[in-house]
Amino acid sequence: MSGKNDNLCIVSVKEILSDNLTIPEYQRPYRWSTESALTLVSDTYSAFQNKVSEYRIGSVVLHKIDGKMNVVDGQQRLTTLSIMLYCFYKRTNNEEYRNISKLFDAEYNELSTRAILDNLETINRKISEIDEVVLESYIFYVLNDCTLVKIVTDSEQEAFQFFDSQNSRGKELAPHDLLKSYHLREMNDDSESEKVQIINLWENTSQKKLGLLFEKNLFPLVKWYKSQDGLNYSVKDIKAFKGIKKNNNFNFSVYNRAANLYIERFNDEGMYELTSGKHVNQFQLTQPLIAGKRFFQYSLYYADLYDRVEGHIDFKFKDIFGNKVFESTGDGYVKTLFINVVMFYIDKFNFEALTDSRLNFFFKWAYSLRLMMKAVYKESVNNYAQGKGDRVNSELNMFSTIAEMQDPMELDTIILENISYESFKGSKINEEKYKQIYVKLFGKG
Repeated sequence: MSGKNDNLCIVSVKEILSDNLTIPEYQRPYRWSTESALTLVSDTYSAFQNKVSEYRIGSVVLHKIDGKMNVVDGQQRLTTLSIMLYCFYKRTNNEEYRNISKLFDAEYNELSTRAILDNLETINRKISEIDEVVLESYIFYVLNDCTLVKIVTDSEQEAFQFFDSQNSRGKELAPHDLLKSYHLREMNDDSESEKVQIINLWENTSQKKLGLLFEKNLFPLVKWYKSQDGLNYSVKDIKAFKGIKKNNNFNFSVYNRAANLYIERFNDEGMYELTSGKHVNQFQLTQPLIAGKRFFQYSLYYADLYDRVEGHIDFKFKDIFGNKVFESTGDGYVKTLFINVVMFYIDKFNFEALTDSRLNFFFKWAYSLRLMMKAVYKESVNNYAQGKGDRVNSELNMFSTIAEMQDPMELDTIILENISYESFKGSKINEEKYKQIYVKLFGKG
């Protein structure tokens, strides 16, 4: 690549790995999961199969000192690429591939070594699945047509400034920010005007609100109905919202994409209109979403649904939620659980199916947990939602029950446990504070 600026340029994988790269001691350990490593292989192989002329893997920041290139940012990616090269060598016995990466001589600590060995096994298994006829062409593609943005500086301070700018000024990007970038890339078939329109809608929505929506509502909901843990949402969990890629041709993917062929337009009510003139809910939390533009519509739709549900229950239960007495942290966890189960029910059926008696039923289910615990933690709610609680309504996963319903009237057949006043008092809860809720639920005191 003649005529390039060596301090800021685009280089091939072969060129970057041939640099005199070193891993500074201050660097964090190599921690890429087997899933992340496998994704890098799969994505490059997919680009190779689709004849993408240049596949940009990302960027690296290097600090040039004493003839060496200290890796300030990009260690995870570069180490994984080196593992791929070693797997190429193992498969072909071509010494050239083994000798390219200078990181083969780098010293890694015990934590890094464990992750490297795990990813070596995973990548090697994936590489072994590639037909020998196409393997050499794929290796050539990875080495020469997969590229990175290379940023080099002689100043360590300047290197870290680049690192900060690459990583939101030193802060880890929020999961929904990473999802935004991922799904924007998936909009490669959409016009620039469509991209601008959808991103404007996204950016004009409170980013804090979007972050909380995924953390407190959407992630728990897509997990709880499957009796899975819905706690501690982070960047490692964004797979739950990556959806189905347009080029995925597995049967379930084709089926879900085909369902979207009926969609004609997106209206202000958050519904889609079919050719028959009837409206249908555009999403289902129990179904995969389609990657790209649909993700942004999905996010904004559920942000709006959350607002509608919260406003509805605040109005219906204003004697509870309008009372500052019920604003402790534990009360907040239970209210979120209440909102979530109502959202899930409406998502399955519709708002019209949420009669007052059914809304009261969900309130009773959620707040029975509150009445039986002196202190409610996120873990308490997480277990209760999965039917794993031991205080009340044990073994009842309300979310999986709703997911399996065919008719909203099925909810009316469920009987919740009765809480005696003695049990309520025996929970050591603040009796005076929560007596109002107990009487509302069980009609006595």
